[in-house]
Amino acid sequence: MAVSSNIVATYRGPGAVVSRLIGQGAREDRALAYVMAGCFIVFVAQLPRLARQAHLDGVELNMLLGGALLGWLCIAPLMLYTLALLARLIGRVLGGQGSGFGARIALFWALLAASPVLLLHGLVAGFIGTGPAHSLVGALWLALFVWFWLAGSLAHERQPQ
Repeated sequence: MAVSSNIVATYRGPGAVVSRLIGQGAREDRALAYVMAGCFIVFVAQLPRLARQAHLDGVELNMLLGGALLGWLCIAPLMLYTLALLARLIGRVLGGQGSGFGARIALFWALLAASPVLLLHGLVAGFIGTGPAHSLVGALWLALFVWFWLAGSLAHERQPQ
């Protein structure tokens, strides 16, 4: 199934999608592609907000873009790998049957699947600024991300590897 079809299917049943992705075999290149694509979309979602900030504060946009690019494409993937490791260790302590690869896929896929709402969050931040609409879309993204991650992790930990 295509990535876009999987993203749409995740909004209906995230656990089933993560189980299907893990069932395709443990290929670390796929996990890396998911985390890098997710982090790139997060970076793109920041562009309207950064442009607004540069205009309002009178600072150089390139400096802001460079910092966001470094943070989201170099540092964030490493932090997400660490977070997936911690999630797998917690799963092991709680008696889960999953693997490290499955924990990574569950986290990375949750980030990628929730990214359409994050793009909307970036547009709201760039065009409207901070306020109730920005907070509402941010809370919606956070709720979706946590739901996708927890449902994917639970489905993964229940599967014997």
